[in-house]
Amino acid sequence: MPILNSLISLVNSRRLAQIQLFKEDPHAVQKTQLTTLVAKAKDTEIGKKYEFSSISSSGIFSERVPVQDYEGLRPWVIRLRQGEKNLLWPGEIKWFAKSSGTTSSKSKFIPVTKDALEECHFRGGKDVLAMYYENYPESQLFTGKCLTLGGSHQINNFSNDSYYGDLSAILIENLPFWTHFMRTPSQAIALMDEWEAKIEKMTEATINENVTSLAGVPSWFLVLLKHILEAAGKSNLLEVWPNLELFIHGGINFTPYREQYRALIPTDKMHYQETYNASEGFFAIQDDPLQEAMLLMLDYGVYYEFIPLDEVGKAFPRSLTLEEVELNTDYALVITTNGGLWRYMIGDTVRFKTKNPYRIIISGRTKHFINAFGEEVVIDNAERALKEACEKTGAIISEYTAAPVFMSAETKGAHEWLIEFEKLPGSIEAFSYHLDECLKSLNSDYEAKRYKNLTLEKPRVVAARKNLFMDWLKSKNKLGGQNKIPRLANNREFMDQLLQQNQLP
Repeated sequence: MPILNSLISLVNSRRLAQIQLFKEDPHAVQKTQLTTLVAKAKDTEIGKKYEFSSISSSGIFSERVPVQDYEGLRPWVIRLRQGEKNLLWPGEIKWFAKSSGTTSSKSKFIPVTKDALEECHFRGGKDVLAMYYENYPESQLFTGKCLTLGGSHQINNFSNDSYYGDLSAILIENLPFWTHFMRTPSQAIALMDEWEAKIEKMTEATINENVTSLAGVPSWFLVLLKHILEAAGKSNLLEVWPNLELFIHGGINFTPYREQYRALIPTDKMHYQETYNASEGFFAIQDDPLQEAMLLMLDYGVYYEFIPLDEVGKAFPRSLTLEEVELNTDYALVITTNGGLWRYMIGDTVRFKTKNPYRIIISGRTKHFINAFGEEVVIDNAERALKEACEKTGAIISEYTAAPVFMSAETKGAHEWLIEFEKLPGSIEAFSYHLDECLKSLNSDYEAKRYKNLTLEKPRVVAARKNLFMDWLKSKNKLGGQNKIPRLANNREFMDQLLQQNQLP
């Protein structure tokens, strides 16, 4: 094993040196990314429309090319799926990552080019392991297999030559053949689209494997891992996979799930590494286990811009380059990529925690917040406050959502929190108190609205029945894949549906 780790270290050393270079000169690397992207796409339809050939600076680029969301991208995607070429990126695009982002019925189809697969997504996966081995050089990771939990794919209804599916499924489908010897389950099982049957097959296929790492979305992985424990008749995962040492996770905030994983994998030798890997690209990796924030990856064929939140929604929002951002400020993330996305507002908000190097956390979504009364509660506020309330009351949370309770002629406003507890707090009243107090400490707007209950009353916490959120997703045919619970909403659409289903036997 020391020989294998020495070989791995040798292979990784060149890439780690490249990462160190962009840490030291990030602005020059980003300028090079933009120059390369516009030069490569200058003869495409979008390149001709915005005269990419004469773009010589980031200022000209931002003035000439408008910021767009998926509604602006959709007409291009329809044409691409019908087989047109050289529209957003040179050549033909055959793969589209299907993403809803939330439980909305409206699906997005994000183009995934060959360049994006090779230079962004696959490079990101390799860099995760390079950074892990740098931090833990004595790792035994490659003595076993990685258990991956992905989605499914199918031929779309526009062209037999183009395909769509969850990003994870697209990656599995396009991985080099030799990687399949290092992962489990088989490709056929990994790409099954019927969630409950898939869980059964995955359990059968992996329960006797030597699994040393996991990779996937924490919420869906919990369902699988609990099923495996039940099938094995064991009390924790180390009794099933004694060499398990790493969980590579992303897609949602890990904080609400951390205690559940500690209970399932009761050892200090288990490591957790967060990634920011979306359908639109691979953006950041937790490079330091002592840092909560993730290193922004600057040489993946992605050029980044950042829109202050008070500019979001404007026809011509002001955007900042990497050089102009400030710490501990939320920005809407805008990306230009080798996947053919041009000044695309992805919908996530990020916050810089360090600038040397640039490290970020995902602080929320541009559309997922509660601001019914001017309180501007974002997901990061919610996750941190829930963590505090759990620590104070001994609770463990499985899932949650929150929404406003609107004012009436007789009542004031409030926030309603529907929470499925893995372990109930000693007192719901105490949980609500600590949640409220932490939100006040984190968010001055919320604190002002809560002052003497003038606008907002204290939070209303409702304990959900077991498996409520899973049953709700199942009723919408959204089990598995990248489907997510809407954490915060500025209306009651999801909340009222869930509360109604919460009453069912």
